[in-house]
Amino acid sequence: MAEEVKDAGDRNRSVSDASDSEYDPQYAPIITLPEVVIPTNEEEEEVVLQVRSKLYRFDRSDDIPEWKERGTGELKMLKHKVNKTVRIVMRRDKTLKVCANHFITPLMELKPKPGLDKAFVYNVPADFTDEEIKSECLAIKFGTVDIATQFKTAFLESQQFVLKECKLYNGEADGVTSSEDEEESEDDEEPEAIESNEDANEVIETLKDLNVTKPDEK
Repeated sequence: MAEEVKDAGDRNRSVSDASDSEYDPQYAPIITLPEVVIPTNEEEEEVVLQVRSKLYRFDRSDDIPEWKERGTGELKMLKHKVNKTVRIVMRRDKTLKVCANHFITPLMELKPKPGLDKAFVYNVPADFTDEEIKSECLAIKFGTVDIATQFKTAFLESQQFVLKECKLYNGEADGVTSSEDEEESEDDEEPEAIESNEDANEVIETLKDLNVTKPDEK
């Protein structure tokens, strides 16, 4: 009896092993969809800095103005390879919705937030977060003082870079002048004008004495 039970168990295990080896849960897809590449508009830009941060905006729409959180996520400082501009782009975690999108200009002033050594406040003349140009007062906070220092250094260096490019574009760099400026300077060097008719007559008489005539009078 024991031998019959053992034989039945061996047969069951062999059937189970065979069925497990033959079962394949993978099925070939009926329709193959091509991979869709979504552009981020960052393809022509170089990442200068990429850190995590928390962003706030100063809301003046209510009766009592206050700071409101705008989002937490990855902040990128991007330098455009062709336009020579630098901008800040920040996207919220999970949703990846843009919560900051503005250029860094030489006139922006980065101030430390009172009471915090890892946060800064600055005014943005034109922010494009909501696909609408708005002037914003933003506060940005970082996890550590070291990250805040990195942001400040990159921010100030970007301002110097943009200022230098503006000067080069306008021909105001050290010893650099544009071709248009050179043409204008040449045009400014006009000969002294004859101030009176008497001076003109003296010139005419002098030319006569020298027998100088016009080409068509020969």
